[in-house]
Amino acid sequence: MTDGSLPRLELWCELQCPDCRTALDDIRALRAAYGDALTVELRHFPLEKHKHAFAAAQAAEEAFVQGRGWPFVEAVLARVEELDRRGEALLLEVARDLGLDAEEMDTALVDGRHTLVVDADQAEGKAIGVTGTPTYVVAGERLDGGKSQQGLRERIVAVLERHRAG
Repeated sequence: MTDGSLPRLELWCELQCPDCRTALDDIRALRAAYGDALTVELRHFPLEKHKHAFAAAQAAEEAFVQGRGWPFVEAVLARVEELDRRGEALLLEVARDLGLDAEEMDTALVDGRHTLVVDADQAEGKAIGVTGTPTYVVAGERLDGGKSQQGLRERIVAVLERHRAG
């Protein structure tokens, strides 16, 4: 890492999680503060208690393939309660609304082409101690927002600034 560069911020997220919707405010604020210097990587951690979370993670991967991953993630998180009721129909509606190829997304959900990515994220999350969402990992430090997001943005900024200073 060169002087002044920022470590990547991993957001361990579940698209049926209301707390992850709230975490987007922190992500937006961090992006506003750091711009392109901060890379935010979505990592999937679907929880068993949410029956559509695994499909939503796969759909998000397809949205990233189609070039609209973050807008898709934000749109789905804005409608977590509706996702609980409507499942895959909502995912396809969001895809259409964003101009994605909804037929291709439907095919991806059926053929499971993104299952390995989601499974790998979940396994890695468990291996590093992720137990709930949202959880952030920045510069090797895990910050758990599953219980409370109070003060998390400030803690992330402190880690980023410490690494920027070298």
